[in-house]
Amino acid sequence: MNARHPDKSNPSREDEVVAAAAALFAERGYAATSIRDIGERVGLLGGSLYHYIKSKDALFVRIHDAALQAAEDRIRAAIEGVEEPAARLARACRVLLAIQLDPASLTMPLMNDFRAVPDSVRVQLVARRDAFELLFADLVNALPPQPGRDPAIYRILLLATLNSASEWYRPGRLTLDEVADQILGVYAVGS
Repeated sequence: MNARHPDKSNPSREDEVVAAAAALFAERGYAATSIRDIGERVGLLGGSLYHYIKSKDALFVRIHDAALQAAEDRIRAAIEGVEEPAARLARACRVLLAIQLDPASLTMPLMNDFRAVPDSVRVQLVARRDAFELLFADLVNALPPQPGRDPAIYRILLLATLNSASEWYRPGRLTLDEVADQILGVYAVGS
């Protein structure tokens, strides 16, 4: 997560702290994770830990932002070079679905903690999430207009379905691609 240390085989101490915090936030949630827990996970006392982080709130925002940026980067890479608007949106939806169903993904655990964070943190999370959703707003707005379809409502419903997939999807019956086809079919998005 740190641009100064791209070699993940030799992470910096700060990278270790961020990774430990991300794992704890995903496992326990924001409210149940303390600075002490993070310090214990990486073998640092509280005072030493503050050398690497400003606060629990700042650390949560940093991890949330990094997870959304990584998702956005994957989506943008997947749609690069795809010209047809429906195909671009379909590809973006498939990538987001894959991210949401990846057990190692941090996006869902962090999103699920939205109501547990202090208001000042929530404002920052909403701003970053709104910026992420602009990608999908642009993709939806590029579709040919359809009578009776409000692009904003269409985008909200599509994202709500994709973002909640980890709550209802169970492996075995349908593959990820088959689930994506079903969602794209319901929302009339060409693949």
